[in-house]
Amino acid sequence: MAFAELLDQVGSQGRFQVLQTVALVAPIMWVTMHNMLDNFSGAVPSHRCWVPLLDNSTAQASVPGTLSPEALLTISIPPGPNQEPHRCRRFRHPQWQLLDPNAMSTNWSKAATEPCMDGWVYDRSTFTSTIVTQWDLVCDSQGLKPMAQSIYMAGILVGAAMCGYTSDRFGRRLVLTWSYLQLATVGTATAFAPTFPVYCLLRFLVAFAVAGVMMNTATLLMEWTSAPGRPLVMTLNALGFSFGQALMAAVAYGVRDWAMLQLTVSVPFFLSFVYSWWLAESARWLLITGRLARGLRELQRVADINRKRAAGEALTTEVLLSAMQEELGVGQAPASVGDLLRTPRLRHRTYPSVLCWFAIGFTFYGLALDLQALGSNIFLLQVLIGVVDIPAKTGTLLLLDRLGRRPTQSASLVLAGLCILANTVVPREMEALRSALAVLGLGGVGAAFTCVTIYSGELFPTVLRMTAVGLGQMAARGGAILGPLTRMLAVYSPLIPLLVYGAVPVLTGLASLLLPETRSLPLPDTIQDLQRPAVKKAAQGTQGHPVLKSTWF
Repeated sequence: MAFAELLDQVGSQGRFQVLQTVALVAPIMWVTMHNMLDNFSGAVPSHRCWVPLLDNSTAQASVPGTLSPEALLTISIPPGPNQEPHRCRRFRHPQWQLLDPNAMSTNWSKAATEPCMDGWVYDRSTFTSTIVTQWDLVCDSQGLKPMAQSIYMAGILVGAAMCGYTSDRFGRRLVLTWSYLQLATVGTATAFAPTFPVYCLLRFLVAFAVAGVMMNTATLLMEWTSAPGRPLVMTLNALGFSFGQALMAAVAYGVRDWAMLQLTVSVPFFLSFVYSWWLAESARWLLITGRLARGLRELQRVADINRKRAAGEALTTEVLLSAMQEELGVGQAPASVGDLLRTPRLRHRTYPSVLCWFAIGFTFYGLALDLQALGSNIFLLQVLIGVVDIPAKTGTLLLLDRLGRRPTQSASLVLAGLCILANTVVPREMEALRSALAVLGLGGVGAAFTCVTIYSGELFPTVLRMTAVGLGQMAARGGAILGPLTRMLAVYSPLIPLLVYGAVPVLTGLASLLLPETRSLPLPDTIQDLQRPAVKKAAQGTQGHPVLKSTWF
């Protein structure tokens, strides 16, 4: 009798799992808001140079006659590339000759202009304040804004590496609780950052904690749920990201100041930190690592919540030792990330899985940048991104049970890639078709994300599960960093970024066919479970459950 049967005895799909899912998925929505925050807190409003004739009342009083603001703008700010007021230059001296109706708009030289020596004036009709207006991240400093986003992504990458290892070493719930606290305190402190470098440092630490929340949430949901219910809870977890994207638009629409918005998305994690002490540690991890007494307490507690007190009281340390005898014999041997690459059967799972994570991060940010280039209302765009995700991820739940993990993972990635590649042959004039293909591609990425979160957890044993998921998260964030940089290839041809964005998921989808199928199989607990050609795990319990045979390739 292995852990899957122990979980069935205390309840693998009961009231405890419902309460746990609600408690874990709710913070995921707020985590998503941190991921999407720069779309709003880093929004770049329209701006122009500060000039005395427009922005200094004393200088305005010295102007002869009565001139309209438009006329003062004409003689103070040169036209930009789109014949709108230039965002980064101003006239050294008022160009009075431009008020002549017969004067040409080009009747001035570049030598008559200078950079914005006295700062900028921003359009605050949409946002009262952003980090761009706070620290003047425009013109020569405009590269600092994407740098802040890259630092955030780097924080998730480092956090995934560290949290994966620490969770396998010290426990899932402990790292999750610490991540909630770090997110709450550092996120709140970010709203009061005095300088831009301090802001970037705090955002890095926020991202570090975000990785811990995402990874440990998924693992706890998976390890407390039996194989039949696993796709449902993991799909609900993925839907948390979708609802979080839509919620981000609603919150940002109501809170237009970046500091207040930062506080709004950070303070709720104090509540998550408080109730996280109620969450149960993974009994599967506790037993595999030899912590039998605590594992027994967690199983009995779950039995009480699921109204199976008699089954919980029947469990003893001797019963656990008998049930997990084989796993305990090998589960306490030290395991490291090196085992993922050295062990042949693990290596054959690690490479395709990491590629899937990379392709999802890379393609998502490629599509997101394309959608932003459409010039749509950013609030509406954010809602649409979340709304499109919902049917895609819900449909994935059905496909995972009927088709299996491997074909669903492959098909979703290939579909996303083909939609992007199709846009390379669609004329730009056909905006409706191009938008439809982009939405379909985004839906494919959402489906692929849902699948990979389930698939990755099922492919790797308990002793290395968080390490493997952390490696995948690192790959996804590496893709997220490289995705925006790929657009720089457009200087050679506008089709090259689309070709790259499309080719990566298509090739990765084909590579994912090398992975084994894991549908309806118990989770492997040790590396030895994978090394044997066939591992039969009896599921014949006291209540007459059928025998499950699992083959780990």
